Amino acid sequence: MNVNPKLRMTKQRQLILEELRKVKTHPTADDMYQILRKRMPKISLGTVYRNLEILSETGIIQKLEVGGTQKRFDADTSTHYHVRCAICGRVADLHLAPDMNVEKEAAKLTDFQILRHRLEFIGICPECKEH
Repeated sequence: MNVNPKLRMTKQRQLILEELRKVKTHPTADDMYQILRKRMPKISLGTVYRNLEILSETGIIQKLEVGGTQKRFDADTSTHYHVRCAICGRVADLHLAPDMNVEKEAAKLTDFQILRHRLEFIGICPECKEH
């Protein structure tokens, strides 16, 4: 577990982290709010949003920001790829070994210091393909 020692783990943050680790659906903040209300009925949507942001900023969870879609969150902070449905927006992990050479190649083409990369594949999920 990658918990930042400077971050105080409030009851809400701990609950968010526990519930996020249980799902593999890469939920939005709204999705997490619905999940969390079952265990903590008085939690507010603002609290969920704020704590998801804090957890992602400290590196405890990963925030997935893909063009034109809601932010999604992932408890798995390892370098891994995702696939997103172009129709419904569903996001899933793609079990493909990360290509670290792409960072070296990118560094040759820019004066930016390359820290990491994210790769997202776009397709149509099985449920949307059926319709």
